Amino acid sequence: MPEGTVEFAVHTFGDVTHDLQGRPLEHPEVLRNVVAEGVVADRAGVDVIGIGEHHRPDYTVSAPEMVLAAIAGQTRDIKLTSAVTVLSSDDPVRVYQRFATLDAVSAGRAEISLGRGSFIESFPLFGYDLQDYERLFEEKLDLFARLRGEGPVTWQGSTRAALQRQSVFPTTAHEHGLPAWVAVGGTPASVVRAARHGFGLELAVIGGAPERFAPFAELFRRSVDEAGLEPRRVAVHSHGFVGPTDEEAAERYYPHWEFNMRKMAAERGWPAPSPIQFRQEIEHGALHLGSPETVARKVARSVRALGASRFGMKYGNGSLPHEYMVDSIELYGAQVKPLVLDMLAGS
Repeated sequence: MPEGTVEFAVHTFGDVTHDLQGRPLEHPEVLRNVVAEGVVADRAGVDVIGIGEHHRPDYTVSAPEMVLAAIAGQTRDIKLTSAVTVLSSDDPVRVYQRFATLDAVSAGRAEISLGRGSFIESFPLFGYDLQDYERLFEEKLDLFARLRGEGPVTWQGSTRAALQRQSVFPTTAHEHGLPAWVAVGGTPASVVRAARHGFGLELAVIGGAPERFAPFAELFRRSVDEAGLEPRRVAVHSHGFVGPTDEEAAERYYPHWEFNMRKMAAERGWPAPSPIQFRQEIEHGALHLGSPETVARKVARSVRALGASRFGMKYGNGSLPHEYMVDSIELYGAQVKPLVLDMLAGS
C-alpha cells in the first residue's frame, strides 16, 4: 500500500438486531443481513470489512471466516478481515489454514486481526483455563507469527503439541504470508508484543478521546524500529454511525446505543448510560457519529492523531436495525471516505 494512503473499513460483530418495529431477529436472518452489509460496503467503495468473533446469544458470528467467505463470493474488491479472531481459545495452525483458504478463494483479499477479545466465554466453551489467559495468547501468537513464514515450522510450548519441521497448507501468494494485525485495548506490553512479532497494530478506541492512544502508536513504531523491522501499519477501530444530518444520526442511533450500554452496565457493574454520556462521547470521545461532514472531521482527527493508515468504523451497535446500518455504510463509503481524503490531503 503506498505510503500516506488511508483505508476505510467497516466492522461488525453480527449483533442481534431488531427490525424497524422493534422485534429482535433470529440468528440466521441476522447472519444473512451481515453478508448483505458486506456487499453494500463493497459497492459503496469501502476498502475493508471486519467481522468479529463471539460465542454468546447477543452476537451471531462465531466463525468470522465463514461469513467472510460468503461475502467474498458476492464481492470483487473489498478486503476481508476478522475483528477479531480470539486466538487464545483456538489453534493457530487451524486458524492459519482457514484464513489462507479464505485468501485463496477471494483472490488474495484476506487478512486477520488477532486478539484475546473483550469477553471470556470462549475459554470455558473450548476447555481453556482463565488462569492461563496470558500464556495462551503469548504462545499462540508466537506460533502464528512463525506460520506466516509458510515454511517448515519447529515450535514448542505448553499450550499445544510441539511441531518439528511441519509445513502448513494451503500457502498464500503473499510475499510475507497472510497479512495480520494484533488488536489491543491500550496496554504497553500488548503493543510491544505486536511489534516484536512483526504484526500491524490495531488500536481498539471504544471510549474517550482517540488522542489519548497516541503514546501507544508511538511506542509501537519505536518498538518496531528498535527490533530492526520494516515499518508496520497502525489501524484504528472505533464505533461510528453516519446519518443525513447530525440530528437524524443521533435520533436513529441513541435508543440502540442506550439498549446496548445498559446491558453492558448490568454485566460489568458500570454506571447506567445517560443522554449526557452519549453526547460527551460524540463531542469529546470515541463515537464517530453524525452527518458525513461531521464524521469525516472526526475520522480525519483520529487518523492524524494516531498516524493511522486504516480507520475501522464499528457500524453495528446492539439492536440497531439492518436498514439503518445499510444507510450508514453507504454514506460512509460514498461521502465520508472522499471527504476525509480531501481533508488529509490539505493538512
